[in-house]
Amino acid sequence: MRLPRSLQARLGLSLGVVLALMWIAAATVTALIVRKEMSEVFDSTLQETAQRILPLAVMDIVNRDGNNTTQRLARLRNHEEFFTYIVRDAEGHILLQSHAADPSVFPAYDGRGFSQTATHRLYSDAALQDTIRITVAEPLAHRAKVAREVELGLGLPLLIVIPLAFAAVVLAVRTNLGPLRRFRTSLEARNARDLTPIPTDDLQSEISPVAATLNNLLGRLREGFEAERSFASNAAHELRTPLAGAIAQTQRLSAETSDPVAKTRAADIEATLKRLTRLSERLLQLARAEGGPLRLERSSDLRVAARLIVEDLARGFDPGRIALELPETPVISDLDPDAFGILCRNLIENALKHGAQDEPVTVRLTAKGVFTVTNAGPVIPQETLARLTARFERAGSTNDGSGLGLAIVAVIAERIGSSLSLTSPPSGRDSGLEVSLQLPLSAATS
Repeated sequence: MRLPRSLQARLGLSLGVVLALMWIAAATVTALIVRKEMSEVFDSTLQETAQRILPLAVMDIVNRDGNNTTQRLARLRNHEEFFTYIVRDAEGHILLQSHAADPSVFPAYDGRGFSQTATHRLYSDAALQDTIRITVAEPLAHRAKVAREVELGLGLPLLIVIPLAFAAVVLAVRTNLGPLRRFRTSLEARNARDLTPIPTDDLQSEISPVAATLNNLLGRLREGFEAERSFASNAAHELRTPLAGAIAQTQRLSAETSDPVAKTRAADIEATLKRLTRLSERLLQLARAEGGPLRLERSSDLRVAARLIVEDLARGFDPGRIALELPETPVISDLDPDAFGILCRNLIENALKHGAQDEPVTVRLTAKGVFTVTNAGPVIPQETLARLTARFERAGSTNDGSGLGLAIVAVIAERIGSSLSLTSPPSGRDSGLEVSLQLPLSAATS
């Protein structure tokens, strides 16, 4: 039989079984001791009965008028007679017997002391120089019955005590493992990016070293991630100024030269520098999404941020290129407006860049906090959709994007406890892509 994997179940089962075996062993030993002591008590009673009856029988027999006929004592009232006796002379003639005595169960007199047959335990004694002899008999069935009653008296309580003991053991184990269970729940409730220390104040001394080691490991991981994010953020930030200067110098060079080949090269260099600038901006956004707080103590209307982002992006496109659909009622959320702006901008820019250029991009925010961006375009295979949220993953080799837009959105969605849904084609369409996620709402909006 395989033991359960649960420590609580193992402790409860093992302690319960050990306790039950100890009870059974104690009851068995007690029954054996009681049986031995009971036999001694019954033997003593046999002997005491014979010694009390013998003098009375002698007086009765001696005072008879020469009549040696058997005399059976009369029954005074109905009762169960466990001890029977007969009084015999030296020749074995029965002189006196109890009313329920059966002479056939009494063997021939063979001296003072105890003896035993297949059915009875006997004690014999004599008086007047062994001329008057008494034998008292007790059925062995009576002793066995009393022994069974004693054993049942010891065993029946176990049917109640053992289940109660099991329940007490399980309750005690469950209570004492409560801190460990809460420690496990704390670990299970954490996401992959929560590296804060786990409270270990109430843990048992056997588990505390494990928890301390785990917290030390989480601390080292947190420091490593923070160093990585800090490096990416600082590097991207420090690249902004030289990249802007390089772009300005390239534009100036292109304006000053009249050589067509040089102008073409300058344009290529400028395009490359601009892609590098966009990449540095995406790295800054990724560092912000991974490291900064995304939920605030105050709440705001997400419609305002969505409207500002759409108006800013729409300046470089034809009117109607971006269709914004907002509810009439406020969408109140504790999501950081900056984080929502990063999320919104990346999804819209991704739709504008990779969607059909002659079809509008639909941006929708519902009153229930569902944010959706839909664009026209070719159908994307499911295996490609599954990879699009990975970092530096592009939908096609010809795209010049950074491959970080959807990855940033996926990080924000994970940290706010939502899931990013990519559907191609969208419901009710035969082409295009729809990206949606549930934004957190405050209690008032909910």
